[in-house]
Amino acid sequence: MNIQQILNDKIKQAMIIAGASDDSEALVRQSGKPQFGDYQANGIMAAAKKMGKNPREFAQSVVDNLALDDLAEKVEIAGAGFINIFLKNDWLSKQATASQRDEKLGVLTKQNQRVVVDYSAPNVAKEMHVGHLRSTIIGDSIVRVLEFLGNSVIRANHVGDWGTQFGMLIAYLEKMQAENASEMQLADIEEFYRQAKLNYDSDENFAEKSRNYVVKLQSGDAYCLDMWQKLVAITMNQCQQTYDRLNVTLTPNDVMGESLYNPLLPEVVQTLKDKGLAVEDDGAVVVFLDEFKNKDGDPMGVIVQKKDGGYLYTTTDIAAAKYRYETLKADRVVLFTDARQAQHIAQAWLITRKAGLVPDEFGLEHFTFGMMLGKDGKPFKTRTGGTVKLSDLLDEAVMRATAIIEAKNPTLNDDEKSAIIDAIAIGAVKYADLSKNRNTDYVFDWDNMLSFEGNTAPYVQYAYTRIRSIFARADIRQLPVGDIAIGTDKERALIIKLLQFEEVLLQVIKDGLPHLLCQYLFELAGIFSGFYEACPILSADDTTKTSRLLLADFTAKTLKQGLDLLGIKTVEKM
Repeated sequence: MNIQQILNDKIKQAMIIAGASDDSEALVRQSGKPQFGDYQANGIMAAAKKMGKNPREFAQSVVDNLALDDLAEKVEIAGAGFINIFLKNDWLSKQATASQRDEKLGVLTKQNQRVVVDYSAPNVAKEMHVGHLRSTIIGDSIVRVLEFLGNSVIRANHVGDWGTQFGMLIAYLEKMQAENASEMQLADIEEFYRQAKLNYDSDENFAEKSRNYVVKLQSGDAYCLDMWQKLVAITMNQCQQTYDRLNVTLTPNDVMGESLYNPLLPEVVQTLKDKGLAVEDDGAVVVFLDEFKNKDGDPMGVIVQKKDGGYLYTTTDIAAAKYRYETLKADRVVLFTDARQAQHIAQAWLITRKAGLVPDEFGLEHFTFGMMLGKDGKPFKTRTGGTVKLSDLLDEAVMRATAIIEAKNPTLNDDEKSAIIDAIAIGAVKYADLSKNRNTDYVFDWDNMLSFEGNTAPYVQYAYTRIRSIFARADIRQLPVGDIAIGTDKERALIIKLLQFEEVLLQVIKDGLPHLLCQYLFELAGIFSGFYEACPILSADDTTKTSRLLLADFTAKTLKQGLDLLGIKTVEKM
């Protein structure tokens, strides 16, 4: 159910009949205040100006040609030419009844695109830290919404599994009896990395062996490949534990490391040369882009192959875009990285398009995000100034949630308590991040994120649990048969909010903004609270009781589905 789109189509049709051009837009939006109706069309003034007409006179012509009798109680013209639409209660009730019965809650959109979503992207021989959190959970929420709306999604975990550092690591693994590497924990490999670097810097023989191993690895030497694969496997096993703990849908099958594109790089560079885009410059192969200027105002040079024949991240990203179009047959690529990579990705994709490696209609969308900050306004660190490991962050979330739950409900059995603590702890961390506009930095605050008040996961989770408790207290195991009806303003407001679920989801995937879904769920929980306080459910007469029970069930299912799309669990008791 997309009321906004229904109204948009009908008003646009009326605008065209009234003389507007076919490319005119109705610009229908949800109204901010009840006195302005439920929805408002804001495109009249622009269309009237283009036609040289008085906006209010044109608005009247649009209203005269508007076919909304089936769903609108009243249509009025306001201000300079806004059109306010007040929906019929009977129509809203009918839509709510149908949506409550539908397994997809009335969401009708089926987009049917093939979308590659590139997110998370940890590095081999490094444990995941808080810097990986945003890409991982923002990307995963968008994946879930895309799939819910009917798209076929390919998860791409672009793991940093290739480069000169692997020669050094292989040499050190060999020195430290590398045949036991598969038994090591990732923390040991991080120490290996530090020790390998010390050896590389202090021992020229070791450094020479490391450089030789890089060459052998890149040429496909069996021994070096075996050692490299051990490093990758150990890293990804540890990452998978974190993904599972975070309730993230990535699996080992989704790993598409930098090494995947390595065989494609020579062809990419040759294509850029053949197209006249890449030139030799001081021994390197460079693409000069007029769209980007250096500090002297000259076209910026982007290196795609170094003097020594090595390739750059830019070359890999060009190859990745080509692979996703040609091999994966995608319609659209969505990439999530921090904002610092914006220029790099823009340059790589500009070169990709200039070279004709993907067609113009192939979607390449880079969604960036800000940083997680501490209360001091600086990047979030440990008390000693070190990088915060993601596993340590989740451990602390569990510890804090345990103290809260044990204090609130000490009678829970161990299984119930464990499930609730996990849902609240992990949900709080994820929601605290997802509820912030990804374009901004945000301050990480334990007290706020675990609060049962305000726009937090515990607040929304509790709203769901509270509704389910209504049915549990009344021992209602099967929903009554009947329709949802509107008897009060509170019921009407709740129904309209529920019917706007699809509109929110479409906006979330259009702009890659999961905070819009968080805000919707927070508002829905608040509107239900107002309904619950003003509208008795179990003590109402039979017809009203049935309607309100169905409305409560519709709300609970929407909250649960919405949280699931964010990768956040719900529980029946808290």
